[in-house]
Amino acid sequence: MEISRKFLDKGRAFLRMGRKKALVLGAAALLVLVVAGGGAFLLLSGGDELDYKTQAALRKALPVTAAAELHERGVKLAAPLECADLPGWTKEKLRVSCTGTTTDEKPVQVIGSGRQETAESSYTILVNGKPVVENAPCLGADCESNER
Repeated sequence: MEISRKFLDKGRAFLRMGRKKALVLGAAALLVLVVAGGGAFLLLSGGDELDYKTQAALRKALPVTAAAELHERGVKLAAPLECADLPGWTKEKLRVSCTGTTTDEKPVQVIGSGRQETAESSYTILVNGKPVVENAPCLGADCESNER
């Protein structure tokens, strides 16, 4: 009974608070919510990074991950893929292209890109001009480690 009386007394005191105090208290509470929400957002989304942070790292990894992806799909390569930088790449926008052939002599083209700003990657694999993988966020074992 005493607990509910204390609660009622505090409620009455809150109601007697002036309009100015109520506005200040409300603004402070809103600020706390915004800061807490922003912190949670940064904590959950701010940690995203590209799997390959540099052009050289993407160029080195792409033939391996693309070959693994093709192998999973039953496509066998005649030789390892050869990769090169695509024109227009920057430190913020990574772009690599790989080429090769299958064991039955069909041309293979792999295009990989990544944007530092959004931490998004995109991969496309064409075999004989037809998409086998289209705008995938990962390839091969990278998909298992990232669980995308």
